[in-house]
Amino acid sequence: MRVHFIAIGGSVMHNLALALHAKGFQVSGSDDEFFEPSKSRLAAAGLLPKETGWHADRITPDLDAVILGMHAMSDNPELVRAKELGLKVYSFPEYLYEQTRDKRRIVVGGSHGKTTTTSMIMYVLRKLGRDFDYMVGAQIEGFDTMVRLTKDAPIAVFEGDEYLSSTLDKTSKFLRYKPNIAIVTGIAWDHINVFPTFDGYVDTFRKFAKSIEPNGKYIYFAEDENLKSIGSELRADIAIEPYRGLKYTIEDGRVVVEEGGKRYVMSVFGKHNMQNMNAAMLACEAVGISRDEFLTAISTFSGAAKRLQTLCETSKAIAFLDFAHSPSKLKATTNAVRERFPNRKIVAVMELHTFSSLNKEFLPQYAHSMDAADEAIVYFNPKEIEHKRLQPIATEDVARAFGKDRLSVYTDTEQMVAHLRSFDYTNAVLLIMTSGNFSGLDLRELAKSLINK
Repeated sequence: MRVHFIAIGGSVMHNLALALHAKGFQVSGSDDEFFEPSKSRLAAAGLLPKETGWHADRITPDLDAVILGMHAMSDNPELVRAKELGLKVYSFPEYLYEQTRDKRRIVVGGSHGKTTTTSMIMYVLRKLGRDFDYMVGAQIEGFDTMVRLTKDAPIAVFEGDEYLSSTLDKTSKFLRYKPNIAIVTGIAWDHINVFPTFDGYVDTFRKFAKSIEPNGKYIYFAEDENLKSIGSELRADIAIEPYRGLKYTIEDGRVVVEEGGKRYVMSVFGKHNMQNMNAAMLACEAVGISRDEFLTAISTFSGAAKRLQTLCETSKAIAFLDFAHSPSKLKATTNAVRERFPNRKIVAVMELHTFSSLNKEFLPQYAHSMDAADEAIVYFNPKEIEHKRLQPIATEDVARAFGKDRLSVYTDTEQMVAHLRSFDYTNAVLLIMTSGNFSGLDLRELAKSLINK
């Protein structure tokens, strides 16, 4: 098979390219810029193009498939050439389905927790020696790539994103996967550039649930009324399984889960992680893994990258990095840290970075999302707002939206860092939350410098 990637440098795209290369496909690709780690990883596999940019002559009639990334626009010269030649053009979720159509697919959707839940399923399957394909949106310890595709693995585990598939395919990615087992962790309005109304956002999850294959399973968070309503609309052949968080206690700062008369000490914490864990356990149970096997295996799971990831720790303080950026994620993460460290001062800093978070009309969704922190700081870069062509926002708009005392808002990283340095981190937790990097900061080094001062 000969496959060409338009926008091969993307996070998931380059991982899919590496997976197909490992499967024995002939892989080529183009992009107008490359960043690390994709640049080095593609180079090591011999897949890095000799020159950047789009080159229509790379699209030849003998290609079996062209895979189009979100970064490529509709007037991309390679895409134009592929259409002229009548080649089959796939979005990457379409191609993932094509490669796994004969496998049992577990797909994890939801506005929050899907990366962690997917990672938990993958971690347990691997620890128990089960063979499976996968696609996940973060680097996980012990896994070389974010995508794996094989000929013989009977199971495929996908993180199901509701965002658009490609510039040609305006369908939510997870609608392309046709799950046998579908998990939805919860619905909290996001991606307002694609889903301008909450009802429209809910509807794409309704379509996802209805895309479950015959005799499949719908696993959903029981406390979400929208998900409950969706479940009531599904076909009779689909098994419906609501879930809540696993029962647990906190002993000496560690989470102890109680299940079936046994106790399991876990390496992750927070109510949201106990909910994610239960969803992952139910999915694994559906493919023949007992609850005891699952909980024993998952006890050593320390989390996916940037999901309450420990950056550094001293005898007096600890610093975490989390991908949280939407209101629901922000609140869940801050509350989880408060629950685990009830007697420590929590200094929480977050970055407004996404299209939704920088939208003035969306800001009120953040009300009280950082209330569990003792000191809260919000940063945003006005240049990002200009780049996204959004209405300008002022620091006062942000402060008013969050509605929290002891909250500071910055648009300058030096001023923000100076404020962070003013705190005493004795018996403290530093919580850094962002889907970006605060306009270029080395977050690990920053955390070390703060809690070691």
